[in-house]
Amino acid sequence: MGAYKYIRKIWEQPKKNLGKLWQQRLILWRKEDTVVRIEHPTRIDRAHTLGYKAKQGFVMARVKVSRGGYERPRHKAARKPKKFGFVNYNLNKSKQAIAEEKAAKKFPNLEVLNSYWVGEDGPNMWYEVIMLDPNHSAVKSDRTVNWITNAANRGRANRGLTSAGKKSRGL
Repeated sequence: MGAYKYIRKIWEQPKKNLGKLWQQRLILWRKEDTVVRIEHPTRIDRAHTLGYKAKQGFVMARVKVSRGGYERPRHKAARKPKKFGFVNYNLNKSKQAIAEEKAAKKFPNLEVLNSYWVGEDGPNMWYEVIMLDPNHSAVKSDRTVNWITNAANRGRANRGLTSAGKKSRGL
């Protein structure tokens, strides 16, 4: 078996297989900001299957998303409590799609390629987002990802064109 197969097997049950390292990571990640740029992916096997390459122009970001249901903001003006309509509100968007949108907002000059799950605890979930710089010469010369340099592909995450966004839209 190759190394990636062992890594994939560990990530099937990370809490059990990683033990103390898993707890330490979650404690550190809780203290970080919502969107954090990271040097290299935590799950190298998953990142490579989704298109990550260890070269210039590729950027990784870890995004924290709060778990649980969505609560619509309350009205400022007077309403009957029955008409508030903020309980049992469904956002119709996955947490992963929300994480991609947050990353795209933090780095407006980059484009979201894809993302994957890296962890969760009681109140939070974390996703790592693979982003590309469409103006970088290394990305423009790479035949597998240079399609992202087209103007038609700007704002992919906000338009629901990533894999998580397409799932949320039922495609």
